[in-house]
Amino acid sequence: MSTTARPRRRADAERSIARIVTAAREVLGRDPDASIDDIVKAAGVGRMTLYGHFPNRAALVEAALADALRDGEEVLSAVDLDGDARDALARLIVPSWSLVAESTKLLQAAEGLLPAARIRELHREAAGRVEDLIRRGQRQGVFRTDLPVTWLVNVVHYVLNGAAEETRAGRLSAEEAPGVVAATVRSLLADLP
Repeated sequence: MSTTARPRRRADAERSIARIVTAAREVLGRDPDASIDDIVKAAGVGRMTLYGHFPNRAALVEAALADALRDGEEVLSAVDLDGDARDALARLIVPSWSLVAESTKLLQAAEGLLPAARIRELHREAAGRVEDLIRRGQRQGVFRTDLPVTWLVNVVHYVLNGAAEETRAGRLSAEEAPGVVAATVRSLLADLP
């Protein structure tokens, strides 16, 4: 009898965790300062249930950000990065832009609670993909080699986040943003004559 109850409780716990994380992503995606009560209400669970799975707000925000990044990895890993590094980067910009735009407020919530090193660690796969692409572009002779690769990766990240901020402020439309980001990044990475 206890053999059947244990897996069932585990499945119930997994569903509960998934509801809480989904609610946290949605609620914090709208308001990075949203309360635990807002998240509990959206998840349809009690505070005790939430705290039974996440000991504090930081743990919940980290789980929500990690979940968003896992979903993003599924999207980004499907992008064809073969061929010319400039063209591959342009193909990567559109889905990257969409993911950044969707998760900017969630990232703001994380930045207020998690160490910067942990946030970088959570972004490791996405950053690694851009780094590999920049290194390939350098070998192809189309991307600059006079600046550190880690700096160039961060520049791509800053431009994406800057576009998200400009969009939120109403100075750049969501439709224009991918093209603006791609043109900006291409010019910043271009090999100097």
